[in-house]
Amino acid sequence: MSSTELPGVRSTVEPTPQVGAARVAEGEQLRTVALPGLEMNVRFRPPTREGLPPALFVHGLGGSSQNWSELMERLADSVDGEAVDLPGFGWSPPPADRDYSVTGLARAVIRHLDAAGRGPVHLFGNSLGGAVSTRVAAVRPDLVRTLTLVSPALPELRVQWSAVPTALLAVPGAAPLLVRLTRGLSAEQRTLGVTGLCYGDPSRVTEDGFRAAVEEMRRRMELPYFWEAMTRSSRGIVDAYTLGGQHGLWRQAGRVLAPTLLVYGGRDQLVSYRMARRAAAAFRGSRLLSLPEAGHVAMMEYPEVVAAAFRELLHDTDRNTEDSKG
Repeated sequence: MSSTELPGVRSTVEPTPQVGAARVAEGEQLRTVALPGLEMNVRFRPPTREGLPPALFVHGLGGSSQNWSELMERLADSVDGEAVDLPGFGWSPPPADRDYSVTGLARAVIRHLDAAGRGPVHLFGNSLGGAVSTRVAAVRPDLVRTLTLVSPALPELRVQWSAVPTALLAVPGAAPLLVRLTRGLSAEQRTLGVTGLCYGDPSRVTEDGFRAAVEEMRRRMELPYFWEAMTRSSRGIVDAYTLGGQHGLWRQAGRVLAPTLLVYGGRDQLVSYRMARRAAAAFRGSRLLSLPEAGHVAMMEYPEVVAAAFRELLHDTDRNTEDSKG
């Protein structure tokens, strides 16, 4: 569930243009969305042609919109895509109400979609973003055309040991202790730890990608609200895990009407691979993409495979829509 800040996997090293101090891939642009009490950075690609359906990408805990750059590039001919920096992450400032709960973050996504008038969108979510996207799809089905979830943070009874440190961030007083214990770690050491936790095979990360991740790690650690965003978001996930009734995430998964693609990695150390079967049963009529060599961020490790699976979902959804009209 933690991905601060992850390097992408590239077969070749490419120059990365800059917008201010924010890294953007070739063809990407950034803009700021300002709403009352909410400001979010949005990363997007101008559509390659008119009429492409809109898509929205939501990152995980500690991540940013940049986590979706690889997949957005590969889907540029299929969707009009944009990725948000959730409040308090990436280049978005903290929310005015300091609400980092899954419901609070879902409300931010909904407000953005309502204000932009882009719905219904093809909604993508990873980890925490997967939980947020599940809630959005359940409570506002009018805003979601299809749902693609990569290692969604849905409640588990038996959490993997490797995920415990992230969960401990939710414990009151844990953040100051963690700051003291890790004070001596360099940005390089921190990035190595996060990469080892989130990637199925960290050796696939290029030197350029790793250096960029170290720079972003250093920047994020200097932000005055860094630990607040991490701890309150972690607490939000734990609270969502313990919430029952109609607001429980598994109950809401069963209410999702949008065609759903689930992506799980066999080497995921944060979301158990065994949860794939339960998720496939919970989301009605869903399809499952299992990637045995992938970790927690399959859209960054195997973007071409995830893109191909989404195109199949898009094609079948469009065909079923046409059939229903006929």
